Amino acid sequence: MRKNWKKLLIFSFLFACLTMALGPFAVPVPELTDLVDASAFIEPDSKFIEINGVDIHYKEAGAGERMFILLHPFGGSTYSWREVMDDLAPYGRVIAYDRPAFGITERPMPEDWDSNPYGMKANVEILRELLDAFGVDKAVLVGNSAGGGVAVAFALEYPERVDQLILVAPGVGGGYGPQFPAWALPVMWTPQLRHLGPLIVRDYQETLPRTIEREWFDQTKLTAEIRETHLQILKIKNWDRAFYELNFAPAYPELRPLLPQLTMPALIVAGSEDVLIRSWYMEAISIEIPEATLNFIPACGHVPQEECPTELMEVVLKYLEL
Repeated sequence: MRKNWKKLLIFSFLFACLTMALGPFAVPVPELTDLVDASAFIEPDSKFIEINGVDIHYKEAGAGERMFILLHPFGGSTYSWREVMDDLAPYGRVIAYDRPAFGITERPMPEDWDSNPYGMKANVEILRELLDAFGVDKAVLVGNSAGGGVAVAFALEYPERVDQLILVAPGVGGGYGPQFPAWALPVMWTPQLRHLGPLIVRDYQETLPRTIEREWFDQTKLTAEIRETHLQILKIKNWDRAFYELNFAPAYPELRPLLPQLTMPALIVAGSEDVLIRSWYMEAISIEIPEATLNFIPACGHVPQEECPTELMEVVLKYLEL
């Protein structure tokens, strides 16, 4: 009887292991229809540069020794900065680029990369390599929301490369993407979970349109053209797989406790009616950053560079004394 129980336990254990190992592959993951290659959205002023093995899409304006690097929010792209690039151009060279998983920058898959290009650390290194490629020692980093988080992370790792920080409703509460226990990340990197990955993140088809709407205070300014252009991201092949790799990229230290270590001047500017990152949070981090100046733009939401570009530029140019 004892031998039979032992055999049953062994059989049950082996069956459970096989189920966990092979079961996920039995779940169908249908391909999304009507997706196109990112090249379908290339515009006449689009440019590309290979950084760390990834073809990065960027746009530029202006010229001169001063360099402005514009870092878009989650779900954004170079399009996020369309209203202010030309306004900054008289004061220096302006570069806006699409970070991996966004815009029309390449979306490499795990089989094609040596290390995850979507996480915060990878984004910091892409920015460093970008500055090197353009022969720039220091730049003014302008980051909105998650792009502000990238700007802060870069400034912490490479302070000598940052002239000034302009943080537009910055997302510095944590790492680059949604928080996930670091100990569990290896599970999410297994072939089984990567197979199911697209299903896990496809709810962005519903949540991203709602997020875009919540970013704007004055909904009359959010035109159908603006909304649809931002949602082009959901029409590009492998957007879902790229979002999975982004969400479960290697963990990065929480940024907020590190804010007191910033050594360069920083402007924090936010919309007074931002419902994604509240004004009290902006006030709190402005105290934690040693050389921070805080400004609120009245009757404006989470993306001032789109909704209130004139007011944003007034604040920025006054701060930079340009």
